[in-house]
Amino acid sequence: MPFVNIRIVKQVIEHDPEGIKAKVQASVTDTISEAAGIPKENVWVTFEEVDETDWFSGGQRVKELRADS
Repeated sequence: MPFVNIRIVKQVIEHDPEGIKAKVQASVTDTISEAAGIPKENVWVTFEEVDETDWFSGGQRVKELRADS
């Protein structure tokens, strides 16, 4: 039984967290089910929301990276 844990910056999805999670999990579930030849019911997907001040990339906070983009 595949277990997929998706970590995402919560501020990135704050405008529609339920809708975005629903779309992402559906795509992940469909893809794994098809690739592995298993029923969708056997694919588990969870989300961990991480604050942008607690996530770093290249030594810089994601909050700062998002502000620069």
